[in-house]
Amino acid sequence: MRPCLIVKVGSTMPDLAARRGDYEDWIAAGLDGVTVDVCRVREGDALPSPDGLRAIVVTGSSALVTDREDWSERTGRWLVEALDQGTPMLAICYGHQLLADALGGTVGVNPRGREIGAVDVDLAPEATADPLFEGLPTRLRVSSSHRQSVLRLPDGARRLASNAATANQAYAIGERAWGVQFHPEWDHEVITAYLEARREILREEGLDPEALLSAVRPSTDGATILERFARLI
Repeated sequence: MRPCLIVKVGSTMPDLAARRGDYEDWIAAGLDGVTVDVCRVREGDALPSPDGLRAIVVTGSSALVTDREDWSERTGRWLVEALDQGTPMLAICYGHQLLADALGGTVGVNPRGREIGAVDVDLAPEATADPLFEGLPTRLRVSSSHRQSVLRLPDGARRLASNAATANQAYAIGERAWGVQFHPEWDHEVITAYLEARREILREEGLDPEALLSAVRPSTDGATILERFARLI
């Protein structure tokens, strides 16, 4: 069976990875029953031909799309090629931004500042007919951590979710590709670890880490999105 390729463009914090695994492990667990391969593009792995893949999932990263690193630009062009071939795709956080950028959208510093923690995301009316989101509650509780965001969607993209902090929380391209700014693979323990590790940075930026920590609670909404994608592919 053709694999789902996890395109690894970043890693979690080393101490968290030692305890819980890394992005690709959490994504693979969420795609339970789907055969996966991992391509570590930042480490020099070559991206395969998309026509041999069942689907693609792009991870998050602490890198910035606007830095235009060679590995990132190369990956963006490859995503467009895969999209043209009709390969199903789920692009997460950095991946969400990279796909939008590669298709002609605009990525930059989020005008409302860093968004981090357990956040509420509101589905757009169009999401009710979208195969990845249909039937879900109109408000989802998910985990998020980003400084940049998609400021302008590429032509033809359909906005599927937003909130007060980030206008483009999710979008669809065609019928088989999605970008989500949040992390569906992160559970409440993962986002708690991020908030605790960045406590001082958050204070310096005028955020309240204690309030953000107190807002964290278990939610299955992210896991449900990964399960939906697994079924769709």
